[in-house]
Amino acid sequence: MRIKAKVEGRDAVMRRLRLLVPEAEKELAKAQLEGAQELAERIRPRAPVGEPGGGAYAASIKGERLAGRVVAKPRKGAKGQTKDPNATGIFASPLWHLLEFGTAERFHKSGKSVGAGPAIPHIFPTYRAFRKRLRRMMAGAVNKAVRRVRNT
Repeated sequence: MRIKAKVEGRDAVMRRLRLLVPEAEKELAKAQLEGAQELAERIRPRAPVGEPGGGAYAASIKGERLAGRVVAKPRKGAKGQTKDPNATGIFASPLWHLLEFGTAERFHKSGKSVGAGPAIPHIFPTYRAFRKRLRRMMAGAVNKAVRRVRNT
């Protein structure tokens, strides 16, 4: 006998979970926000600081909900909305990708080199190291809600 697994989308899984355990989504949303804020706290110390006493970029790193975020000028083609009202993310100054990935060597029209910006990876390595714990936090929140319903 072979074991078969059916892959369902996130919406279908959440719909079924909502029917069985209504509290699970609230617990999951709380865990997602706590996880995003903790990840932002872990990224901040690894962020590059320009001059002594600087750190404006590091201070701009925050973990927040996407739904409550006001975007002054949305990207072209972006709807600015997400299907998941509890979706969270890490937000930072718009120059984060230049620091994370670096820049190629740039030249003036005269041919003089301006230099290349070195890559200073601080966001993705921190996320990769924290990812397992983040998933455990979210699974633990759902399991906690399930246990609470089972014991009632």
